[in-house]
Amino acid sequence: MNRRSIFASLLASTAALAQQVKNASRFNQPTGYSDTPIIPFQRWKVHDIDRPNPPVVTPAAVAGGAPSDAIVLFDGKSLSHWTFAGKKDKPAMNWKLSNGYMEVNPGAGDARTKESFGDMQLHLEWSSPTEISGDSQWRANSGVLLMGKYEIQVLDSYNNPTYADGQAGAVYGQYPPLVNAVRKPGEWNVYDIIWEAPKFNGKDLVKPAFVSVILNGIVVQHRKEVIGRMSHRVVGTYEAHEAELPLGLQDHDVPVRYRNIWARRLTL
Repeated sequence: MNRRSIFASLLASTAALAQQVKNASRFNQPTGYSDTPIIPFQRWKVHDIDRPNPPVVTPAAVAGGAPSDAIVLFDGKSLSHWTFAGKKDKPAMNWKLSNGYMEVNPGAGDARTKESFGDMQLHLEWSSPTEISGDSQWRANSGVLLMGKYEIQVLDSYNNPTYADGQAGAVYGQYPPLVNAVRKPGEWNVYDIIWEAPKFNGKDLVKPAFVSVILNGIVVQHRKEVIGRMSHRVVGTYEAHEAELPLGLQDHDVPVRYRNIWARRLTL
């Protein structure tokens, strides 16, 4: 072997050794530190070795599906998680259940979950009828009633002039959506909502509610401070209530469909 070959072989051996050292360093990293400073406003140090790791949650196999820690409120097969009180002078009856969706049955009253929630992540999908009937607030009007009191508007806002704080994605009567991101009638819209429930001390409000809404993958409300309960033509106000209350879907006397509803309780 000549000198050039020997030199090349030495270089190759050195490179291989360096790569082994590099690989070893990647798999022998410390799992945390105890000699780092405290993070401001927390009790934990930077990269604290004693800080608990977050629990493992398995995502759904398909986009929009319920993760492993979600409470599935409607799977397209059963209304067992819901109650229907009926409207005044009308007998109580269920919403319609068909082809994997639940549909407002005008007169059945709001759908309310049997389970109560406070801070939560909510996913649901909704669709307005393909056949257009009415306009403005009478075109596929419904609503997501957080804690049964605070409304995220559901409406066919596709080429449908109406007041801004009553469009799909609005915090009803308070904040218009940042954009109109609703799909055509008959197509499915997707809501992902982060809800921070209000906090009370007796009758006193100590922290207002905050809400973020993503409609069809587009942010339409970014942690908006909720003014109060849903109201029509007046400013909503707060009234003390329980820390957890049922979720509601509004019966506004027009058929609107819902599917794939799930929720996750949050610790904020």
